[in-house]
Amino acid sequence: MNKLITIRKADGKWSVRAGGAVLGESNNALELSEGDLEPVIYFPREDIAMAFLDTSTHRTHCPHKGDASYFSIVTKSQTIENAAWSYESPIEDVARIKDHVAFYKSDLVTVERI
Repeated sequence: MNKLITIRKADGKWSVRAGGAVLGESNNALELSEGDLEPVIYFPREDIAMAFLDTSTHRTHCPHKGDASYFSIVTKSQTIENAAWSYESPIEDVARIKDHVAFYKSDLVTVERI
């Protein structure tokens, strides 16, 4: 495993909400820690209401994780551009995050342990 990145099962149950809607809840989320950055919660896709997510054309590359694909969150009242991402074909060292989605926390998107 990459020494810069650690992945472990996130303790407890986690939820993600946007625009008053619960996008998902999971007891099987992963916590990815990368260097000095705040840990990021990755939700299994099967625990996310993917109907709220529209595929974006935005892409980024991380030398430690691979190429990220982005999603915009669409609620009844708004679209939150590029608010979620996933690694469709992550680098082998972080293969556990495949088929998972992470979300940018903001005043519009809440990721929390419940």
